[in-house]
Amino acid sequence: MKAADIRALISVPWQHGACVDLSGVVCEGRLDLGGLDITGINFSGASFPDGIDATRARFLGVSWFSGADFGSAAGFTNALFANDARFEKTVFAAEALFSGAEFRGIARFDQAGFPMGADFQEIACYGNFSLHGARMDRKASFRRAEWLGGLWCEAVRLPESADFSETQVHGRLWLRRAFVGSAKLESSSFALSYGYAYS
Repeated sequence: MKAADIRALISVPWQHGACVDLSGVVCEGRLDLGGLDITGINFSGASFPDGIDATRARFLGVSWFSGADFGSAAGFTNALFANDARFEKTVFAAEALFSGAEFRGIARFDQAGFPMGADFQEIACYGNFSLHGARMDRKASFRRAEWLGGLWCEAVRLPESADFSETQVHGRLWLRRAFVGSAKLESSSFALSYGYAYS
């Protein structure tokens, strides 16, 4: 399906409960959603060989990218996710850019793959943020990130250079079997942690 046709389908006013089902779709061309208001979407199992630019996009309904595959850069810089955002088992073959993104529901990146690393600098998440079993190679930046609904990092694998400077975790911090390089990820890596930490 051509990127322009996908854009036309999903950049429509959102109504409560609305969701455009594009599960399994293969997007032809880079999907440009920059600055748009997006209705609820289901891109589970979808493929984006040329990537996506959702810079400053506002995802007003659910945003499901479970099992999706991004073959080129995935740009969600300064995007707003007004409801639940699901990226579990998603593969980001190139850059994954989420800096400045705001997640007002949960954000699930369970078992997601980031072979080129990820940028989550200055994100804010109001629901639980989960990286259960995710793997980030090369680089991972969470500088100045704030997790207001807790952070779940069971079995996450991060590069040795992962940056957690000036971060804040409110609520549960789960770090069991979480590693940065060959070392365990500890609660002391986070600048401020206000809840219980499990390691």
